[in-house]
Amino acid sequence: MFTGLVEALGKVIKIERSESSAIFTIDGGSLISQVKLGDSVAVNGVCLTATSVTPTTFTADVMVQTLSLTSLSQLGVESPVNLELATVVDGRMGGHIVQGHVDGVAKVVSLTPGDKWARFDIEIPDHLGKYIVNQGSIAVDGVSLTVGEIDDAKNVVTLWLIPETLERTNLSAKKSGDLVNIEVDILAKYVERIMLKSKGGADE
Repeated sequence: MFTGLVEALGKVIKIERSESSAIFTIDGGSLISQVKLGDSVAVNGVCLTATSVTPTTFTADVMVQTLSLTSLSQLGVESPVNLELATVVDGRMGGHIVQGHVDGVAKVVSLTPGDKWARFDIEIPDHLGKYIVNQGSIAVDGVSLTVGEIDDAKNVVTLWLIPETLERTNLSAKKSGDLVNIEVDILAKYVERIMLKSKGGADE
């Protein structure tokens, strides 16, 4: 489990692709000293396992299904990535509950700088709209953010990014048309499941 509070900004160093998987080598930045073999690391919000660790990098195997369902397939060498280690349960939990299980991929509409905030508009997949509410939580490339506005007619969600978020994550580099990983609030999905089962319904 993660919280969506990015701990370091890493960088893709190498990608080895095969028919069924890819091996990513990632510069762990300031986080690397805490990464151990077998640790779960959220990379742009995708939970991956560290399969080898050096003093500066770690590697992770990414299966073809993960590549097809997330924006990791769009990464190249030198791409910046948001990194977070799994939560330690005896500490403070900021952000919100993030599993690292991506629900879909959204497209960046625009990133508009402001005096104190940057406006970040993303177009979400239609089937995820029901899980997103104003002032609710959403993880974008592994970053825990609060929903500012929702345009249901266009499936556009507006988020407001503070300077700290722009400085500590890769969201500041996003451009119109870029893809980002989306994980909606797990609590909304549990509520939906409970209601469906209580009515004798089935999942969509």
